[in-house]
Amino acid sequence: MSRLMHVASGPYAPPVPVRELAAVSADGARLHVEVHGPDGAPAVVLSHGWSCSTAFWAAQIRDLAADHRVIAYDQRGHGRSPANPVCSADALADDLEAVLAATLAPGEKAVLAGHSMGGMTLMAAAGRDRFREHAGAVLLCSTGSSRLVAESLVVPMRAGRSRTWLTRKVLGSKAPLGPVTPVARRILKYATMGPGSAPGMVEACARIVHACPRKVRYAWSHVLDTLDLDHRVRELSVPAAVVVGTADRMTPVVHARSLVAALPHCVGSTELPGLGHMTPVEAPALIATRIRELVSTYIGSQRIQQKEGA
Repeated sequence: MSRLMHVASGPYAPPVPVRELAAVSADGARLHVEVHGPDGAPAVVLSHGWSCSTAFWAAQIRDLAADHRVIAYDQRGHGRSPANPVCSADALADDLEAVLAATLAPGEKAVLAGHSMGGMTLMAAAGRDRFREHAGAVLLCSTGSSRLVAESLVVPMRAGRSRTWLTRKVLGSKAPLGPVTPVARRILKYATMGPGSAPGMVEACARIVHACPRKVRYAWSHVLDTLDLDHRVRELSVPAAVVVGTADRMTPVVHARSLVAALPHCVGSTELPGLGHMTPVEAPALIATRIRELVSTYIGSQRIQQKEGA
């Protein structure tokens, strides 16, 4: 019945950062930022999804921080970032720009990985100058650019107005999630994870999601309900890879395939059989490997060129 914000041991327990800082967004919102790994190493920036926190990326941080500088931050109102009355796609883009400015040197390139709302953050920022300055490549995990409620499969009904209405009520509920109980784990697993997800994975996700403040979860549900970033996807001109689970009920495969078709420079699409929406938790090694591949292909060569030109 604990309200622990994340698991305290095992592969999904958040590692201790090398340093922490606060990035200040355009409207004054303060964002909790963590930096892991050695200074001077290739940079990776991780952006988590709705109702999650930096703890969601624990497995990737532990893997990548051995030889990368890993930057993870809490979206406004999530984790240790204070709530803010402004909730919008543009605010997400503002916040990402603030994190990039606070952690990367001028002109420094990084691989940016976003899960769910974190992927939408990358899309929202695609046309921003600071994003283009720092984004060497992106990984879009279990995300979509529009029609999130209409395409959701959380409610097991035939597509149509009734399903959309009921899905909107379920995802936009004001009800508190309460403590993490066996029933709560089963509900979360059904809605967000594949049927084969191990108990440790479910526990890790449940702790994180249940720690999100009710008002924050509710406020951002309305943003996701009306989100339309289709035009921003076409501005995402950097190399982009897409990952999705075939059993994802929150952002089904149709979203990933639409992204692949619309992205100007898609460099890979991976559909993971039987996995749900929480791909960084359900397939931790694969997501870390995809990030490593993007770093070595699109960041490593640039760093070598910069050193040779120095």
